[in-house]
Amino acid sequence: MVTVFSNPFYLGLLAGILTSLATLPQLIKIIKERESEDVSNLTLIVIVTGVALWVIYGCIKKDLAIIITNSISVGVNALTLIFSVRYKKGKSESKKTQKKGH
Repeated sequence: MVTVFSNPFYLGLLAGILTSLATLPQLIKIIKERESEDVSNLTLIVIVTGVALWVIYGCIKKDLAIIITNSISVGVNALTLIFSVRYKKGKSESKKTQKKGH
């Protein structure tokens, strides 16, 4: 009987998918609350850069599990970064203050 644990491809795919979806709860929280003050954009930039490099590595090695899982991760983390930037309180409050002052 073939199981996920007996086939390295499926094991890597499962591990990668779970890891890739790890920041999904953070993304959902940011979107629901429209607030991201406690989220580190620098951390997200480093993660997106790292997983993008993994996608390139996977392409070079022709490793589908690496390509698929890290592509998912790039998408989820890039969206988290985009919404984090969009909903930073300090940024939106400073814009409101500037508009009121003019």
